[in-house]
Amino acid sequence: MAAEPAFVIVGASLAGAKAAETLRAEGFGGDIVLLGQETELPYERPPLSKGLLLGKDEKSSIYVHDAAWYQENAVDLRTGVTVTGVDAAQHEVRTDGGATVAYRKLLLATGSSPRRLRCPGGDLDGVLYLRQVEDSERLRSALSDGAQVVVVGAGWIGLEVTAAAREAGCDVTVVEPEPTALHRQLGPELGAVFTALHIDHGVTFRFGETVTELLGSGGRVTQAVTSSGARLPADVVVVGIGAVPNTALAEEAGLEVRDGVVADAALRTTDPDVFVAGDIARYYHPLYDQQIRVEHWANALTGGPVAAKSMLGQRVAHDGVPYFFSDQYDLGMETAGLPEPGSYDRVVYRGDRDRREFIAFWLKGGVLVAGMNVNWWDVNEDIQSMVRARREPDADRLADPDVPLSEL
Repeated sequence: MAAEPAFVIVGASLAGAKAAETLRAEGFGGDIVLLGQETELPYERPPLSKGLLLGKDEKSSIYVHDAAWYQENAVDLRTGVTVTGVDAAQHEVRTDGGATVAYRKLLLATGSSPRRLRCPGGDLDGVLYLRQVEDSERLRSALSDGAQVVVVGAGWIGLEVTAAAREAGCDVTVVEPEPTALHRQLGPELGAVFTALHIDHGVTFRFGETVTELLGSGGRVTQAVTSSGARLPADVVVVGIGAVPNTALAEEAGLEVRDGVVADAALRTTDPDVFVAGDIARYYHPLYDQQIRVEHWANALTGGPVAAKSMLGQRVAHDGVPYFFSDQYDLGMETAGLPEPGSYDRVVYRGDRDRREFIAFWLKGGVLVAGMNVNWWDVNEDIQSMVRARREPDADRLADPDVPLSEL
């Protein structure tokens, strides 16, 4: 009797590896095939712009599991394999080696790719992106003391690279079309806090500008030209202007795609045998009563297990409060919720904003929708509980450090 087709996971990522781990933990005894385009073991990406980039973390520390784990748990991990197509009717995936792998259930955890800088000179040597381990290693080598670095984009990746570059002794200029750093992620109020942080560490910002051209010599970048006509010396240009979900396989499989693969709260797509997790998932979130797509580490960490349980037919929901964190210089922060512009109408602070030791609360119509703790620890679980409660806390009590968050 032929063996039953495997549970196949495309994307040997954090989400994919945690899904495989969960399948085994839940007692699934069938075949699991985990396909990864990179040659590395599945790893966590935050260190690429933090500890690994700074040289503070060993490469071995980023892996989700060591190589032996996959053997011990009978997970058929195949790295360096690119999946080139999905035949949903035949229930199989095709690989670049010409092989096909039959599936009973399929999880797509293909992540996202950096948005490319589309301008003359964008392909010059020294124009770098940050997504994979090799990108981090290449960038770390380029951030030498005294190097002139232009960072395109003041989002999370751009700012974390900026902090690493300044710690390495580089001269850094950040070009950003919005009026503050992290404007699209946090709004102008908290964006101003991060802007001031970097200015205090010697960073130059050029807000309201874009990079329109890169100039080079001998095939290597030497200058970045901005929309104002400024010519910025550049030994290195780091591009951090967002990411694009890798949805080509989902589109070929006939799934609904809309800036991500559309899924329900259990991460089931429009095909009952195909599931999604991580950056590509645009899933229904009960707390927000709408489809959302989140590109943060915690979404992959928790989404992989939810997708695995859903593949097993369990009743689950990917309904955790979105969480992300960042470390820049001596500032560490955690955020619960999605405090994007338009999602709130007021910000309340607890603590000392000028000293960067505070909690920020975003409110919409009096309801707490998000919170961030900056250099203030062991409170994020309480903040997540408050966001989930969707209540209207008293603003004066929110701002009062003597009122325990647990009482709110």
